[in-house]
Amino acid sequence: MQQPQSQISVQSLNAFFRSTRALKDVNVQVLPRSVLAVIGPSGCGKSTFLRCLNRMHELIPGATATGQVLIDGQDVYSSNVDPVMVRRRVGMVFQRPNPFPTMSIFDNAAAGLRLNGVRNSYAEQVEKSLRQSALWDEVKDRLHAAATSLSGGQQQRLCIARALAVEPEVLLMDEPASALDPIATARIEELIRELRERYTIVIVTHNMQQAARVSDWTAFFYMGELVECAPTEKIFTNPKEQRTEDYVTGKFG
Repeated sequence: MQQPQSQISVQSLNAFFRSTRALKDVNVQVLPRSVLAVIGPSGCGKSTFLRCLNRMHELIPGATATGQVLIDGQDVYSSNVDPVMVRRRVGMVFQRPNPFPTMSIFDNAAAGLRLNGVRNSYAEQVEKSLRQSALWDEVKDRLHAAATSLSGGQQQRLCIARALAVEPEVLLMDEPASALDPIATARIEELIRELRERYTIVIVTHNMQQAARVSDWTAFFYMGELVECAPTEKIFTNPKEQRTEDYVTGKFG
């Protein structure tokens, strides 16, 4: 039986902050419509890895990357690839909810469409993205209220809607629930499980229980190296590497 082709293929990825090497020859494959959780102690390169997937790493002064990141077979670091188009294809949700504070709920959801030059009416696409982010029923009667009037969990789902509105192929999430309370966190996790039916998702999380709940595959990073990547159940019950076992059992971290 033929193996499904990876949607994301990372090959010999190295990332630098000036002369400091933050990622060391990372190789990993991500299958279509799956969730990859990236775990590891603070400072191990998790967020840097995530930002390399949509070329946000290079926006930091002095930051560079080498190697290949292929999305559907196209190397996003190729000289003829527009990084802005990469970021449209690969959406990103950050650790803290960051809706545009001077904009309404509707305008926040439509912001990506406007930035990408979509000229026609946004209403249908905004409703679709708010439904996908499980927010529509809560905000449909106050779309022109300030985004800052929403709770923290609602603001994060609005940021997810903003990312989804431009119809990306991949969704990156950098600890999307770390600033939220347990009820809002559960909503975000439920949403991730729903979105995996349509999107390929890579999530950085410091919460190993969360990784176990939402992901199909887990990658363990340590000091800039990808130590092990395997089906999530295997990482948490029978890892191949001793360092992985020590981390998931709480011996360090």
